[in-house]
Amino acid sequence: MASKQDFVRLPAPDGVNGWWESLPSPAPANTATGDHRFDFVVVGGGITGLCAARRLAELAPEMSVALVDADRIGRSTAGRNSGFFVDLPHDISSESYSRSVEADKADVRLQRHGIDYVRETVKRHGIECDWRDDGKYHASVNKKGHTALTHFADGLARIDEPCEWLDEAAIGRVTGTSFYKSALFTPGCSTVQPAALMRGLAATQPSNVTIFELSAVKAMDGRGQTKVLSFAAGRIEAKQVVLCTNAYAATFGGHPNGLLPVYTFASMSRVMNDDEITRLGGAHSWALIPADPMGTTVRRLATNRICVRNHFAFRPNVSVSAADLAKARHLHQRSFDRRFPMLKDVELQYTWGGALCLTANNGALFGKRADGAFEAIGCNGLGLSRGSAAGKLIAEHALGQSNALIDQLLHQPHPRSLPIRPIADVAVSAAIWVKEFSAGAEL
Repeated sequence: MASKQDFVRLPAPDGVNGWWESLPSPAPANTATGDHRFDFVVVGGGITGLCAARRLAELAPEMSVALVDADRIGRSTAGRNSGFFVDLPHDISSESYSRSVEADKADVRLQRHGIDYVRETVKRHGIECDWRDDGKYHASVNKKGHTALTHFADGLARIDEPCEWLDEAAIGRVTGTSFYKSALFTPGCSTVQPAALMRGLAATQPSNVTIFELSAVKAMDGRGQTKVLSFAAGRIEAKQVVLCTNAYAATFGGHPNGLLPVYTFASMSRVMNDDEITRLGGAHSWALIPADPMGTTVRRLATNRICVRNHFAFRPNVSVSAADLAKARHLHQRSFDRRFPMLKDVELQYTWGGALCLTANNGALFGKRADGAFEAIGCNGLGLSRGSAAGKLIAEHALGQSNALIDQLLHQPHPRSLPIRPIADVAVSAAIWVKEFSAGAEL
């Protein structure tokens, strides 16, 4: 690998992030200007980078740690997801989320490790992010979806994980709608307001962590025992660098890293009034995942908003167009109307996109690279739970620690290499179209 790496894909303003917009305005950003020196620099202020910086600072309080992000923390990808800390198997390339007993058990161990770390941090610091340990519902709308849920329930039984079936009436009492025909409740999932969580994790970093926002890394140059990170108006020298850039690490044109930047989109309604709340009924807060992984995810929020998420698009340049957002909003309105006909006057206030980092074989990048930098990259649709675990563990690995979970990540599959462009573009986009088409009524 060359000694110098250019960072050419940076966060873009992909729609209006409802999670961020519904929060109070943040304090002004501290940007990377002038010259600085640190023991560690963590690149990427999402959940992985936030956990990596915190863990480095906890384990090495005598060391200085910088955390740099190209945007405001919480406004870009990590603050744009649906807010699910999923503890159970969740392979979105599978029709029933599950893979195999061994792989599923490994997923559960890793994901719960990350969830536990963040939950403890939230409780210790009193971070206000609507953290809820209320579980989630996998819901079906037809026989095909019910069959997929049955396969998932069988997989959970094989790994001794509890679940509870709900019939049409029972899931209707939760959601207030008769749209769903059956559901499977799993108790271990936690939900959160993701932008509030990211901002809270940033604000409560240990004192030996310095955060730089709106500070895009332009290049990283390896010079002996140090790395030099260049910014528009400054530079940072560091003894070690940890890369937590997820989809923004994706490269094409023959590069073998195998990362797929796939966008998913969400919309959030305005706040419902008292009459609309009464018309809807159901529980005050709930989180629902579709039986088909390409279907529509729905959350009713304690703030009396409803968030819907569906539609996937392969975008190698990690940005979306106005046409992408318009199409997503149209699909979201259709999904909202199908589920909530009693809320025909409730408009969708915000629509946005966010990049997942997928791979063809559910692999990820973790460990020390040939140029000496460390990396924890690749969420495969589990950004919050898998990202938090990988961030914590890459910090421990960088400081020379070893444990079973680090070993698990070091021995996970590397992402399968992709064909060169435009073959990869056509193949991935076609696969997404076929999967979305097959989701049918779940959209």
